[in-house]
Amino acid sequence: MAGHSKWANIRIRKGKQDAVRGNLFTKLSREIIVAARLGGGEQDGNVRLRAAVAKAKANRMPNDSIKRAIDKGAGGGEGANLEELTYEGYGPGGVAIIVKCLTDNKNRTVPELRHAFGKEGGSLGENGSVSWQFKQQGEIGIPAEWVDEDELTMAALEAGAEDIVAEDGMFYVVTPVEAFHLVQTALVERGYNPQESDLAMNATNKVEIGPDDAQKLMKLLDRLEDLDDVQETYINTDLPDDVG
Repeated sequence: MAGHSKWANIRIRKGKQDAVRGNLFTKLSREIIVAARLGGGEQDGNVRLRAAVAKAKANRMPNDSIKRAIDKGAGGGEGANLEELTYEGYGPGGVAIIVKCLTDNKNRTVPELRHAFGKEGGSLGENGSVSWQFKQQGEIGIPAEWVDEDELTMAALEAGAEDIVAEDGMFYVVTPVEAFHLVQTALVERGYNPQESDLAMNATNKVEIGPDDAQKLMKLLDRLEDLDDVQETYINTDLPDDVG
């Protein structure tokens, strides 16, 4: 399958979360607040909220913190001034990058993004400059240990999944956005235990870059992840495990 991008929105955070867990929880809380504000506080009717809660649980965010975030969003209080913005740009080696932000001050966000891109050899682009190279999909991560790939594939495809990808000791079930919850529910009912669930922007057109550009791109992604307003980053290349 073309475009699997777990590296950008999972691997960086998991490697850094012990050091920046407070910042991570803030970002997860913001996403839950906005999802509840836009689609209501009931997860059954809000795909985005279900995905945000699943991601928070995968990162061991306390249940009471998750509930508070849902209540804040559904109640229209805190987070009402958060604006959801998506920026596009290019990194070293011509890699396409999508950056999703939640901000209460875009006059702060844009200069910070421009500085981060410029510092590491990239540049911000116009809206639409790279988004055509990505597709939004649901992703459900299940540990590969003790899982039969053929059985999982059959169960996932019967439930409406598009593909199964094996990566880093995990099987990622890839779904259309509209089938995300149905597939997740069906897998849980079949006895599978997802550790990751998310709505992601997966690349449909990938590029290859050399080791030097890969190192520079890693630095850029780290710099972007450190910005408070940045929620997610997506790229259209595969980076080797030894980059970092």
